[in-house]
Amino acid sequence: MSNSAKNGSDNMNSSDPAMTSQPTRLTGAETLWATLVGEGVRDVFGYPGGAILPAYDALRKFPIRHILVRHEQGAAHMADGYARASGRVGVAIATSGPGATNLVTGIANAMLDSIPIVCVTGQVSSKVLGTDAFQEVDITGITLPVTKHNYLVSRTEDIAPALREAFRVAQSGRPGPVLVDITKDAQQNSAIFDFEAAAPAPYRPHPMLRADSTSIREALELLRAAKRPVILAGHGILHSRALEQVRTLAERAQIPVACTLLGLTAFPASHPLNLGMMGMHGESWVNTAIQQADVLIACGMRFDDRVTGALTTYAPNAKKIHIEIDPAEINKNVRVDVALIGDLKEVLETLLPLLPERNSSPWLNAISAMKGDASVRDIQHLPDNGHLYSAHVMHDLWRETNGDAIVVTDVGQHQMWEAQYYKHDRPRSLITSGGLGTMGFALPAAIGAKVACPDKEVWVVAGDGGFQMTSAELSTIAQENLNINIAIINNGYLGMVRQWQEFFYDKNYQSTPLLSPDFVKLAAAHGIRGAHVRKRGEVVSTVQEARSHEGAFLIDFHVEQEDSVYPMIPSGAALHEMIRRPSENPLVETASEA
Repeated sequence: MSNSAKNGSDNMNSSDPAMTSQPTRLTGAETLWATLVGEGVRDVFGYPGGAILPAYDALRKFPIRHILVRHEQGAAHMADGYARASGRVGVAIATSGPGATNLVTGIANAMLDSIPIVCVTGQVSSKVLGTDAFQEVDITGITLPVTKHNYLVSRTEDIAPALREAFRVAQSGRPGPVLVDITKDAQQNSAIFDFEAAAPAPYRPHPMLRADSTSIREALELLRAAKRPVILAGHGILHSRALEQVRTLAERAQIPVACTLLGLTAFPASHPLNLGMMGMHGESWVNTAIQQADVLIACGMRFDDRVTGALTTYAPNAKKIHIEIDPAEINKNVRVDVALIGDLKEVLETLLPLLPERNSSPWLNAISAMKGDASVRDIQHLPDNGHLYSAHVMHDLWRETNGDAIVVTDVGQHQMWEAQYYKHDRPRSLITSGGLGTMGFALPAAIGAKVACPDKEVWVVAGDGGFQMTSAELSTIAQENLNINIAIINNGYLGMVRQWQEFFYDKNYQSTPLLSPDFVKLAAAHGIRGAHVRKRGEVVSTVQEARSHEGAFLIDFHVEQEDSVYPMIPSGAALHEMIRRPSENPLVETASEA
């Protein structure tokens, strides 16, 4: 625990005015922390600086653990990982100017993946706003496109109402990031703090956010008549906490389920109706099933281009039912036949009692035939020809952790191999950057996940390129004494970019070969144990060593350099136009599986 948290706990007592429900006079800095405590916040991720210093001075009075990051982008990613792992709002703190702008990538990442975080930034005094004062920047203007909402607060009495509304906005409807920028003088001045009086107006869903009876009836008619239905399971299932309802829908109507990358943990991988991941690097039988479907039921997903491929050829014979809380997503990418606008859980609870049980065994048998004997992702031992492949690492990591770990991936080839070879049966057990595809996400996001779920086993899976972008957060792990295991998939390239260069740019590997430090020595410099792995036979024993070690552990997996992720749909191609694994590749897959 950080010193600020320890000191805060030592200084708090039941008579402290900030901890009572009675209105009391506080400084704006004290109001900030008192409001966060009232919202249930116990952990924040941040970096101090001049414009936010009054808030840091007041922190010692409050029972909030502050995790000192090494870069503000890390703070935003930690808040993001905290929110994804826990389902609660993550909080990041930064100062004005460069501190605030360093948050932007993390905010944008949260926006594209609909993650509820609140970022609090200090701002120069209101008297010098607009004068280009030292470390002044218009952070509300900068973040306007990548936040659900943001606030510039220049009066002390407005701090609590703005923060409380920020939490409501971040969590309500389609979740997302909110920024609250507070001037330094608003932090320094005092005003009456009344937590209850600062409560925002009750959340009232837009009148459109209801599945009206006509739409429900039309959806039921399509489902009853369907012979080849497929459920498309998205991230919204987790946000809506609709896992049980989606599973009931699948089982009652015997509908197979295809998952987006962010929806992988929304439906158990071991369930017989789970087809696997769809899209650019999804399984071939999944994409083929979608192309042959006569009805698609999209549950909390937005028809991203990495899921659909070419829109003109996407599921051409399928009627489409879209259950979505955000009306802006309806017909944005794919025209649908029935829109059920509302909270997914509520919509399904309306729909399910009206849906009779049915048997879709002919369709399920047809999909099984598409899959054929493609079992390479499921067999206990992948081929071992003396080379270490990323698939070996992911498969063995899954087996050794029994699929129970929270895996936090970076972005690139390893991200796709993890999605293919690590089977997730538990919700929120995969944390990854989807919409923005942010390299450097994994290490700080894993810190947030571990703080949120200290009793859970947490693994970072990162490439050698992305890891170097935020590797300074190893110091945060060391300072906070966090038990996080780190698997670096080290192939000496910016792997996914190299793969595109191989396929589409005549193997012109311009600027993708990557020189890296000795990651084990780098970990040791932070007081973290580590090991190199170069052979398949070393994977299991080293993973076991990491798991048994009390404290963080880094494993540098030196994998085959020019391996590629298969299948792959070229950008702009149809969903069924997949690049398949060459048969001479050591990890041979059947034609139907590749």
